[in-house]
Amino acid sequence: MKIQKSAEDYLETILVLKNRTGAVRSIDIANEMNFSRPSVSHAMKQFRENGYIAIDEGGYIELTGSGREIAERIYERHTLLSKCLIALGVEEKTAKEDACRLEHAISEESFGKIREYWNRKKAEAAGQEARK
Repeated sequence: MKIQKSAEDYLETILVLKNRTGAVRSIDIANEMNFSRPSVSHAMKQFRENGYIAIDEGGYIELTGSGREIAERIYERHTLLSKCLIALGVEEKTAKEDACRLEHAISEESFGKIREYWNRKKAEAAGQEARK
C-alpha cells in the first residue's frame, strides 16, 4: 500500500511516541512534529476513517494493524538508513535528517538489499569479534 510521505511521518511518530511514553494523544503528536493541533486533529480524523488508527473516549490513539505495519516499515527504514549513514561517517544530525527523506523515496528492492548488506556486515563483525 502506498500512502503519502506526510501520512507515513504521522504514523511513524505515533509509533515512536507510543514506544517512548506508552500513550499518545493528538497534542503529543502536535508537539513532537511541531504542527498545529487543528492540522493534527484533521489528519487523525482521516487516519481513523481509513482504518490506520483507533481513538478511545479519552482521546488516546492506537495504531491498527495496517497503521502499525506502515509505521514499523518506515521506522525500520529510518533507523537502518541512519545507522548506515553514520557508519559511513556522516554526522548524526545530518544522517537522521537525510534518512527521514530517504525512507520515503527508496524502493522495497533497494532497501531490502541495504538491509541484507547491513546484516551480513554485522554478522561478519560479530564473527570476527568472537574469534578474538
